[in-house]
Amino acid sequence: MPNGYSGKILRVNLSTSKITVENPEELFYRRYLGGWGFVGYFLLKELKQGIDPLGPENKLIFAPGIFTGVQLSGSGRSAVGAKSPLTGGFGEGDVGGYFGAELARAGWDTVIFEGKAKKPVYLSIKDDKYELKDASHVWGKDTWETQEILKEELGDSRTRFSLIGPAGERLILFSCIINDDNRAAGRSGLGAVMGSKNLKAVAVRGTVGKDVADEDKLKELRNWVAKDAKPMWEGMQQYGTDGGLLGLNAGSGLPTRNFKDGQFAEAENVSGQTMADTILVGRPTCYACVIRCKREVEIPDGPYKTDKKYGGPEYETIGSIGTNCGVGDLAAIAKGNALCNGAGLDTIGAGMMVSFAMECFENGIITENDMGGVKANFGNADAMLRLLEMLNNREGIGDLLAQGYKPCIEKWGKKAEKFAIHNKWQPFPMHEPRYKFGLGLGYAMSPTGGDHMHNIHDQMVESERGLGGVRPYSVLEPMPAQELSPSKVRVLYYHTMTQTLKNMIGMCHFPPWNPNHVTDIVKAVTGWDTSLFELFKAAERGWTMARAFNLREGLTAEDDTIPERFFESFESGPLKGVAHDHKQFDRMKALYYQLAGWDKKTGEPTYAKYVDLDMEWLAEQMG
Repeated sequence: MPNGYSGKILRVNLSTSKITVENPEELFYRRYLGGWGFVGYFLLKELKQGIDPLGPENKLIFAPGIFTGVQLSGSGRSAVGAKSPLTGGFGEGDVGGYFGAELARAGWDTVIFEGKAKKPVYLSIKDDKYELKDASHVWGKDTWETQEILKEELGDSRTRFSLIGPAGERLILFSCIINDDNRAAGRSGLGAVMGSKNLKAVAVRGTVGKDVADEDKLKELRNWVAKDAKPMWEGMQQYGTDGGLLGLNAGSGLPTRNFKDGQFAEAENVSGQTMADTILVGRPTCYACVIRCKREVEIPDGPYKTDKKYGGPEYETIGSIGTNCGVGDLAAIAKGNALCNGAGLDTIGAGMMVSFAMECFENGIITENDMGGVKANFGNADAMLRLLEMLNNREGIGDLLAQGYKPCIEKWGKKAEKFAIHNKWQPFPMHEPRYKFGLGLGYAMSPTGGDHMHNIHDQMVESERGLGGVRPYSVLEPMPAQELSPSKVRVLYYHTMTQTLKNMIGMCHFPPWNPNHVTDIVKAVTGWDTSLFELFKAAERGWTMARAFNLREGLTAEDDTIPERFFESFESGPLKGVAHDHKQFDRMKALYYQLAGWDKKTGEPTYAKYVDLDMEWLAEQMG
């Protein structure tokens, strides 16, 4: 077994309480790496076609990677996956903090949950000891309360947790899984899968550590990222992920009022700079990371009183429950963030459902009576918070919003459909496709629905400096952000493979590791004589498995699109008159299929692509 792995997978059958250990062969690890790759493999190998995502047949897979738990910035990341109840397809979320590293350092490469417990339970792991325990006393508790109670019960304050709050227990379709107080595996509705299994938490304490092949090389890389690369990330440390909000606003790239607009008049009030100057009280970090990009905020009193234990709003949250709801009150946004983290709600999904309801309300599709007396106009901070509460409690209209866009459209009529901003029914994150044209196509191609983390952000390739992340793939010339050309499609595909590779090995996307660094890290950890070519092929393997799973579950090329809103231009601002073009979008979509080795009309991987990726087993399964 190579360094970086333990060679052990823990399988937990919640229906029978039987727990077993499996020992895959080394080639399994080299082909699929971990994280996203393990999720895709086990979903395809073990799930029957068409199973109910919230039924006991679904499997919930916690998967660190090669890099998870290594003493190097960005190694706190790990993946969790299942069949998504939100999209009906491939569900995967990546999350930082300390839990993934603790699981890896306890000696486990993956934990697979199957079945459904008869009553609420949690899994306790300490190195090679594991036990299912009763969780009835914490069922209904929020994420912070649950961790505090279980830490005391287990008698070890260094225990790390991955768990759900009330939102997951209530099977809200964009509930998430929370690690370490306030780190979220936010997308795909995985909290609902965990809740459907009556699994409240996984608690892990690891003392085994993780062996690496070349500590000297890792030390060299550690020094580089801490010192030489500091100018690339020190802004992130100072202002967090919200540090770029004002730049986005200046260029009409800030989602505002359900993506109606790209600029927000009160952007200054909710910027990372304003947060740092007002309510910020701490800059915590994830395992072994020098960047310290996380936020802790505190509001000691008043209607928006907020405790720092729930962290602080990231850019996505500032956008989703702030600018995209027309809300420019940072204190109210911090309160909404705390509500979501305590409940275990994806702030992107929850905020987008609120902004959707607000636009439907302003267009007369639904009324104040439908909203339970809430005047849900854009800009109403109290209405935003009240709708989040109703959603979390599945109260009144909140019960409908908790089920996603589709039931809302069925009840409110086709007029509401134009205000549903999604791909494959997953609400968009806070990045504007008319500002980043390649990202727009990336939304359409994402196997998990609208997602920004395995996507391109076009501004990175507008300058020579930004090309560092793709130059190893022979992308040598900058290109405009508002362009969807064959060259942009090529760089989108290559960059997506890099991001997918990071999700497979357990690497955060924020440290400035380029593809050559990634190759050096994999070599230093495992001792494999590997190459960027081999790792790129592994990433394609992960991407193609996700695609195949979606096709098997009924998604088609028709689902690879973006809402009509992005084919219409803004009425004002720097991007006035700029929008996607249907014919060009369809041409570039077909080109993307060809680059990926998929049929240019159906988007189905070709037999030749399966052979290219050493996955003839999947070609046979797909017929």
